[in-house]
Amino acid sequence: MLSVKYDYGCGLRHAGYRGFMGNATLLLLLVIGIIAASIWSYQARKGRLAEALADAREEAQRWHERLGGQVMSLNPGENEAARQALADASERYTASGGQLERATTIRQYELAAQTALEGLYYIRAARLALGLDPGPELPLTEAQRRNGVITAEREATVQGQHLKVGPQYTPDTPYYYPGGMMHGRRVPAGYYSQPWWRGALTAGVGALGAMMLFDALFVPDIPMGGFDTGGDFGGDFGDSGDFGDFGDFGDF
Repeated sequence: MLSVKYDYGCGLRHAGYRGFMGNATLLLLLVIGIIAASIWSYQARKGRLAEALADAREEAQRWHERLGGQVMSLNPGENEAARQALADASERYTASGGQLERATTIRQYELAAQTALEGLYYIRAARLALGLDPGPELPLTEAQRRNGVITAEREATVQGQHLKVGPQYTPDTPYYYPGGMMHGRRVPAGYYSQPWWRGALTAGVGALGAMMLFDALFVPDIPMGGFDTGGDFGGDFGDSGDFGDFGDFGDF
């Protein structure tokens, strides 16, 4: 009779090998799953980014084209305020076009859109100066949100120089300023009686008078750093500070 002898050690070795291979297979599948999930997540993020970039480009292009149509069609005639506003709008149109050509990120497209939107505010001012319908309301620009918007009329006279500001176009305040930083100071958006920004970057004997004039207009209503009763400035004018070299306020 044939006798068969079983090698228990060999059986255990085979069982251990099968267990090892099973664990290795599971580990490999897990690694493949993680890699596949990472690739899918990357592709999804890439797709969302491309979509957001395309949306930002389309939005900037829309504002730019709208501004261009207005710049090309509006005729200011001999109206000085309208001509000044249209010239500023044309500058913003050129600038936004250059920004669009160079833009490669969402933020760069947003900045191009802001430039075009600022130009449309100038167009709005020009149309008002010409007695035309200003068109639909525009969203606030970043500069307006950051530097504030004049909400009430006010005026001041210092050393013979007079300046009036207001939230809307009037014959007394025909010149629009979109808001921005001037020599480290926040200047609110609104309508001014004179286009003081023409000489704002040049030094002149009127610099001190300009500082005093602006302080007379704005600083008394800033007890806690925010424009309180006459406008919504959204920023801190602090102490009377230095409006810098505004040039000669007497020669606009």
